[in-house]
Amino acid sequence: MRRTRIVATLGPASDSDQVITDLIAAGVDVFRLSFAHGDIESGIARLRRVRALAPDLAIMVDIPGPKIRAGSFGTAPVLLETGTSVEMVEGFGESSTSERIVVERDDVLHLLHTGDHVHIGDGGVSLEITRTGAATRAVVAAGGSVMGKPGLSLPSSIMNDRLPTAEDRARLEALRDESFEILAVSFVRSAFDIVSTRTVLAREDVMVMAKIETAEGVQNLDEIIAVADSIMVARGDLGVRLPIEEVPHLQKDIVRHGIRYARPVVVATQMLESMTHAQVPTRAEVTDVANAVLDGASAVMLSAETAIGDDPVTTVLTMDRIVRRAEASFDYPKWGGGLGVQQIVGVGTQATRITGAITGAAWRAAMEEHAVAIVACTRSGMTARAISRFRPPMPIVAITPSEATARQLHVSWGVQETYLSPATDIDELCDFAVAQMKISGTAKPGDAVVVMAGSASGGAQITDTVRMIVVS
Repeated sequence: MRRTRIVATLGPASDSDQVITDLIAAGVDVFRLSFAHGDIESGIARLRRVRALAPDLAIMVDIPGPKIRAGSFGTAPVLLETGTSVEMVEGFGESSTSERIVVERDDVLHLLHTGDHVHIGDGGVSLEITRTGAATRAVVAAGGSVMGKPGLSLPSSIMNDRLPTAEDRARLEALRDESFEILAVSFVRSAFDIVSTRTVLAREDVMVMAKIETAEGVQNLDEIIAVADSIMVARGDLGVRLPIEEVPHLQKDIVRHGIRYARPVVVATQMLESMTHAQVPTRAEVTDVANAVLDGASAVMLSAETAIGDDPVTTVLTMDRIVRRAEASFDYPKWGGGLGVQQIVGVGTQATRITGAITGAAWRAAMEEHAVAIVACTRSGMTARAISRFRPPMPIVAITPSEATARQLHVSWGVQETYLSPATDIDELCDFAVAQMKISGTAKPGDAVVVMAGSASGGAQITDTVRMIVVS
């Protein structure tokens, strides 16, 4: 089993039922739907169609936050040549060209100053403002090709909206009754952004993912992780808003920090960017994906590669091969031994501390007795995520009475989820777990299996039992 998960973004190139079905067969674990493009109604229609095609996978809905986009450049690359002058105008529904860039937001251009820089997309193309006022103009400081509706990164002093934005509130209200598992929140700068977004969504069954892509998000990482359910290293805007040479080091720090909190961490942006149009990735991209796996990432994400790329399915198959090879070199004992095993770092409730201690004990027992599997009986998924942070070399099997939890675990490293209607006691769970191990061939008579289970205590669900079972 591949243990690091693959997230694929859907878009015009992957919108057909056949391509979605082929992507599932290629190994996609999570489908990402960006609500930054198109209207809410079309986004929800796509969401419902994807759910029907992928009833067992996780769906991630990504809301744009205060991100500003350019009017569409179209589906063919448009060259912005270095040194040329362009006009910038505000508007919606208009097309951008190499001479006129439409900014899809009102009342923002007048906030720019001469000398300010505006980055397009992931920052490879940038503009320098040369005139403000009634007619805003800029010179192309760094040229390149653009297409579609790329994001525009303005100076951070301008982008100070509170989350969720008014537009995102409308999206969240429309999504409240829809079937999806993960909500990705863009441009998170503080714990308040996550708490307020969760309040507006008003659902407890959705995993809220904080996208770390601003200097404030990095600075407030601890408080954000404490209230978020999962984290994304959004390297595109992170590399625009912070010195680009810092991105590899921030990635390693954010991944390890998030995993210590038992939060799934997704590494995203430009992982196989050349495969948007090429059949083979660059050597640097292959190395980048492998390093994300070796950093301990829970999942790696494809964006433009599968959304607007020439061959989304081949891209996923390539990602799958790279990840599997990197996992073969992963040092599992060293990773687990480097974590604080007694508690989930920074989370102060008694329930989570007990869960942390029990999963730490389960990991040690499994390693010392060479167990063939670790079974996590879990309702919310917390037990499975807590043991997953140790990156054990043996399979992690999550048994859950919640179909939503089973789908959410598709973003967690190394977890094989199994749905089971609520059991009466831990003995029944243990019997079921061992039977499943024998059926799948994971365990045979004489093998050791570690089983964790929990109970309700003080109104909280706590993992408080660990058993070592020898298969009969």
